[in-house]
Amino acid sequence: MAGFDELNDANSVAIVGMSGRFPGANGIDTFWDNLKNGVESVHFFNDEELIKSGVNQSSLENPNYVKAATVVKDIDLFDAHFFGFTPREAELTDPQHRLLLECAWEAIEQAGYDTQTYPGKIGIFAGASVNTYFLFNLLPNLDRAEQGHFIATLMQNQHDFLATRISYELNLRGPSVNVQTACSTSLVAVHLACQSLLTGESDMVLAGGSALNVPHETGYLYQKDSILSPDGHCRAFDAKAQGTIDGNGVSVVVLKRLENAIADRDHIYAVIKGSAINNDGSVKVGYTAPSVEGQMDVIAEALAMADVEPETVSYIETHGTGTALGDPIEIAALTNVFRQYTDKTEFCAIGSVKTNVGHMDAAAGVTSLIKASLALNHQL
Repeated sequence: MAGFDELNDANSVAIVGMSGRFPGANGIDTFWDNLKNGVESVHFFNDEELIKSGVNQSSLENPNYVKAATVVKDIDLFDAHFFGFTPREAELTDPQHRLLLECAWEAIEQAGYDTQTYPGKIGIFAGASVNTYFLFNLLPNLDRAEQGHFIATLMQNQHDFLATRISYELNLRGPSVNVQTACSTSLVAVHLACQSLLTGESDMVLAGGSALNVPHETGYLYQKDSILSPDGHCRAFDAKAQGTIDGNGVSVVVLKRLENAIADRDHIYAVIKGSAINNDGSVKVGYTAPSVEGQMDVIAEALAMADVEPETVSYIETHGTGTALGDPIEIAALTNVFRQYTDKTEFCAIGSVKTNVGHMDAAAGVTSLIKASLALNHQL
């Protein structure tokens, strides 16, 4: 713990627990092993597998149909009894909600705490991706009896009830906030969680996101100029980059004020020295696109909040989608900001977890944060 004392100030936040479900890894340890070994966790299906998942023959014969996906194991499984769900209630609940609940519990347990007896306030800031489970599985199969309980079914699937449901199940008494900012969702959740800690609103906070597509084991139709890759690979910052691939997964971190984590002798994976969020406004080609100016502003603000010298930064885990639009803008923004402070080059490595697990949408940011934290924790 002594090594963290020099980082300890009123604005520092410690990551003291983490959990997740990732393509090719149903836990943090396997996820880290895959990252160390450069595993690309993309599954390429044969036609028999895709037909079993309901893909029609015309799709299989389409030359633009990419027979690849990132697959999370056992998304249909859930310990309903442990969390007090009836079997029917569990069946109607979006897997994104179920697995985020499980990972929230695991992350708290890994941090060494019991939410039922913890004396302080525990908050949660979290979000999920589009609820395809409801759209493609429940809605087409609702019988008349279920239609009579349509509101209850919606509540098992709507994003609005995600954080509140977890707070209820785990007895969390701090703020319970659903965050919905597309692929920045889980990192915005971390930023808001840090603010909640630093203002004294919470004593411990969960932050994370969930992204699970249903049907799960299917490919996708490639369209020219879309964000998706034509071959099922994501090659961030590579000359051969052609786009990304949708990722599936769940990721959660447990946060505490660093001074409290040190005093409580928690295991500290990493320290968050500062964070920032903003928006580009209208100075870009479209509202879903990034801009150099907007990214420069938020990078500079984050560095200022963290109060660190840019030359001391040795690694940046980027958004890195492998797209012709996004990657150059991200590199330009980073370069422009760092050149305001130093003329040195080649002192800071960059990377993107999307090359391993795809673009995990609402869970993408915290998955990147977990990767960077594990690298620090293992001193790599």
